[in-house]
Amino acid sequence: MNASGPAGPSSVTPTAADLEQFLAQQRWFAGKSRSWQVTAASDLGWLRQEEPAVRIVLVTVTYDDGDTETYQLPLVHHREPVDILMHVLVGEGVDDRGERVFVFDALHDKEVTGLWWQGITESSTGDGWAFHRDPSAADLPEVGPSLVVGAEQSNTSLIFGDAAILKVFRKVSPGLNPDIEIHSALASTGSTAIAQPLGWLEGRWPDTESGDTATASLAMAQVFLRDATEGWELAKTSVRDLYGEADLHADEVGGDFAGEATRLGAATAEVHNALAAVLPTATLDAKERTALAEGMRERLDRAVSAVDALAPYADGLRGAFDDLASHSGDITVQRVHGDFHLGQVMRALDGWKLLDFEGEPARPLEERRRLDSTLKDVAGMMRSFDYVARHLLVEYPADPQREYRAAEWAERNRDAFCNGYAEVSGRDPREDAVLLRAFETDKAVYEVVYEARNRPSWLSIPMSAITRLSTNGQPATRAEEGTP
Repeated sequence: MNASGPAGPSSVTPTAADLEQFLAQQRWFAGKSRSWQVTAASDLGWLRQEEPAVRIVLVTVTYDDGDTETYQLPLVHHREPVDILMHVLVGEGVDDRGERVFVFDALHDKEVTGLWWQGITESSTGDGWAFHRDPSAADLPEVGPSLVVGAEQSNTSLIFGDAAILKVFRKVSPGLNPDIEIHSALASTGSTAIAQPLGWLEGRWPDTESGDTATASLAMAQVFLRDATEGWELAKTSVRDLYGEADLHADEVGGDFAGEATRLGAATAEVHNALAAVLPTATLDAKERTALAEGMRERLDRAVSAVDALAPYADGLRGAFDDLASHSGDITVQRVHGDFHLGQVMRALDGWKLLDFEGEPARPLEERRRLDSTLKDVAGMMRSFDYVARHLLVEYPADPQREYRAAEWAERNRDAFCNGYAEVSGRDPREDAVLLRAFETDKAVYEVVYEARNRPSWLSIPMSAITRLSTNGQPATRAEEGTP
C-alpha cells in the first residue's frame, strides 16, 4: 500500500529503527512472533497542520517470507517532551526548520483526539482522508475527553466521555472494513441488536497502477454502551455460582445463564435475518461444498503437524469434513459475524448487542467479507459456552464431578441458545447437524493450535471438544464425565 501527502509543518518521520522498536512493543502489532522489518513509511495526510500538528502515517512491514502488512500510525508532533506521552514516543528529530520535534502516537494525546470526533460531526475532508457520518445517525451525542481502552488486542479504541467509542483500525487493507459495512447495513434496518454506528474515517490516495483513487477504512465510531456488561463476564459469573454449589445442577443455581443464552440466540438470529435482507445471499453448489470441506481438512492437517496431541483424533475429525463434502442439502450463505463468541456481545439494559463485525483481523479483507453459513457464528458461540464453562477448571485439580458440571452447564446453554435462535429464525441450528459439527470441529482445531502456542495450560479446553467431536459429535456419557 502506497500513499503520499503534503510535507506539512514540523515534519519528522521516525526512522525505520524507531518504528520497528515502537511496533514491537504494541499489543495490536500482529507480527511479533515472525521475522520482519519496516520497509516503508508514507504520509497519508495531515488532520491538523497548526501545532501540535497531527498526521496519519502508513507503515509497511515486510516479513522474511515475503508477506507484507500495512499499519496505521497517527502521529502528533510536539516541540517539547510530554511526560504523560513518553510511553508512546515513536521518535524524535530535527525538522526542516532546524527545530527539535518529538513524535508520539496521537491516539494517546487528549489534546488532539477530538479531531476525530470533530471530523465525524462535520463530515470533513482533507488531503488524503474523509470523515463520513452514518446515514442512520440523526443526532450525535455530546462527548467528553477521550480515554484509551487498555485491553484491546488488534485495534485501538477511544471512549469519549461515556457517550461514544471510536475504534481505530491499526492493520489496514484497501477496501471497506466489514465492521463499518455491516453496522451501517444493520442500522439501516432499524436493528436494536447493535450499538448505533455514528460515522467513520476513510483514507484516500492515488492508485499508481489503475490511476484511480484507492481507499481504506481507518476508524469507526459508535454509541458507547456504558451500562452494558460483556457476555463472557456474565457467563463466567454463572459458572462460578455453579461451582460454588456442589450439590446443585446447572438449572438449580441462582445464577443460571440459560435465560440469557436463549435471548442471545434470538438476538443473533435477528441480526442474521437483517443481514440476509439487505446484503447478498447465495447457495453453495456441490463443488463449493467440497471446497469448503477441503479447506477444513487442510487446516486440520496443518494442525496435526503442529500439535502432536491431535494425531490420535485426526481420523475421527476428518469424518466431520467428509460428511460435509457428501452432504446433499442446500447450504445458504450470507454475510455473518465471522468471529463470534461471548467476548463479542454485551448485555445492555434493553437486550443483547452484537459487536465487532470486523471478522478475524489476521485474515485478508476479501476473505472476511466473503459469504458464509450462519452456522459458523452458531458454532463459534457453541465453542464459547464450552470455553467459559471449562476455563475455570484450569485453576483446580482434576475432578470428575467438576468436569461433569462444566459439561452440563455448557450443554444446557448451548441448547438454550439454539432454542432462542430457532424461535426467531424459524429453523433450529441442531437440525443441520452435519454442517454444525463441521464448523464446530474446524473451530476447535483452530483453538488447539492457538492454545498450544499461546496458553498451553488451556489446551485441555479445546481438547475436551476434540474428544467429543471425533466421535460423531456425541457428548461423553455421565460415567465418562463423572456424576454430580
